[in-house]
Amino acid sequence: MRNREALFLNLQSPIPIEFLFIFAHDMRHLKSYCVFFLLLANLGLCAQTQKIKILNSEQTYKNELKYPGAIVLNGAVRVSHEGAVLKCKKALYYQRNNLLHAFGNVRINQGDTLHQTSEYTHYNGTTKKVVSWGNVVLTDPTMTLKTDTLHFDRTLQELFYNCSATIRDDTNQLQSKKGVYKLKSKKFTAKQNVVVENSENKLVSNYLDYFTDSGQTYFYGPSTLTTPESVAYGEKGFYDTKINISRLVQNAKIHYNNRIIEGDSIYSNRKKSFASSTGNIVVTDSLNNSIVKGGYAEFYQEKDSVFVIDRPVAISIADKDSLYIHGDTLLITGKPEKRILRAYHHVKIFKTDLRGKCDSLHSNQKTGLTKLFKNPVLWSDENQITGDSIHLLSNPKTNTLDSLFIKKNAFIIQKDSAGFSQIKGKNMYGKFENNSLNSLLAKGNGEVINYARDEAQKLIGILKMSCSNILFQLQENAIDKIRFLNSPDGKTYPPSQFPENQKKLEGFVWREDEKPLRMEDIFIHDNPDKILEMDEIPTKD
Repeated sequence: MRNREALFLNLQSPIPIEFLFIFAHDMRHLKSYCVFFLLLANLGLCAQTQKIKILNSEQTYKNELKYPGAIVLNGAVRVSHEGAVLKCKKALYYQRNNLLHAFGNVRINQGDTLHQTSEYTHYNGTTKKVVSWGNVVLTDPTMTLKTDTLHFDRTLQELFYNCSATIRDDTNQLQSKKGVYKLKSKKFTAKQNVVVENSENKLVSNYLDYFTDSGQTYFYGPSTLTTPESVAYGEKGFYDTKINISRLVQNAKIHYNNRIIEGDSIYSNRKKSFASSTGNIVVTDSLNNSIVKGGYAEFYQEKDSVFVIDRPVAISIADKDSLYIHGDTLLITGKPEKRILRAYHHVKIFKTDLRGKCDSLHSNQKTGLTKLFKNPVLWSDENQITGDSIHLLSNPKTNTLDSLFIKKNAFIIQKDSAGFSQIKGKNMYGKFENNSLNSLLAKGNGEVINYARDEAQKLIGILKMSCSNILFQLQENAIDKIRFLNSPDGKTYPPSQFPENQKKLEGFVWREDEKPLRMEDIFIHDNPDKILEMDEIPTKD
């Protein structure tokens, strides 16, 4: 038995497999043999590990008292291990453990692509792991890394640091407290206080991936991208630093001077001065005190224009009563001091004291002049106003109504319990006071039907007259005084004698069913089956 044990302990000699089965007859020894197999496997792995080779040293010696178990290499030290060469002033080589401690002007070259300098380096030849510290500088064909302490796993070809580092490539500089760099994919994963910047752009984040060969960045978590033209924010996204293209998601927003664009997702191309936003977009204009909402928007910075679709709405904000304008498409153009709003198709307007509808609209936010085209209609208090086109002037600061111009086929109707009061003319000019019509001039082919009532609101007569020009004074939304400026023709009828066929002027159309009663109704295309509820309207969180 002793001879057999001695045979196993002689690890320098190969062991025939048949000897192993000699001892397997006793099942009590089976556990011991399994342990022995594992020991052999480990010894075999160790035997395959290459030792660090000493290539040069001006002085080589041992000092067991000071450096137990080490070979001291001193002066012009040069060693190699599996494709890497290390140079330094002094080193301690622990041959048994395959370890090397290098000191002073340490240089490591891995092939022709990776070069590193530091003050100190610890290298484990078995695990091929390197720890370097003291002014560490590492370069490869795409970048230069500087840090105080750097870890390098040669097997995985990965670097990592946790004490802050600066990386520079031909496009950017990256700084972070922690990071991992994969040499094969040229990918940095940087964490904590991450800054990627160049002469024009700066990206600040706490977690991102950066590729040194392409300059592409993928960030995760709250991040801010600053350029000369804008400041962008997103909690997840992509940024190509070489071609200046970015995509932001999750609470994304971009600040352009006095404009803020928000949305579920924002794409930006800085070279083309273009940005687009998708999903719950909000464009805030702080200078003109207005907001545009919708499902999709495009912004062209050089033209200072915004194009919005997917149930867009423009809101002119006022303290007491904001003005809402909706159309299938909204286009806002011009510099802040000369901004123009255009709305196309299914256009509707909502204000507490003013409602409207037309096919297209043009509004100058500086002058406060709004023009409605193609079968337009306005409802001002109890008055329905129609014409070929309607021009409405308001105070751009307070959004209070100032004046009205109805061009061609002008018609104003007010419903009375006994019929309809009507004013008709070729053109009409009106003035507002406290957002209510105060005076009105029907110029050219003027006609009027007015249901006159006394102070007790008792109907006392029905006036039907025609005159070239007619001036009306209104009070509390009712005709108070009428002045016929040329030879009038017509008369006042007792209510019971007013002819039935005279009750409506030519061109009369009552459009009350088209009037938006709530702000939400501006999204209805006059189809009751498509009523949109309040919570469907894009809103700002």
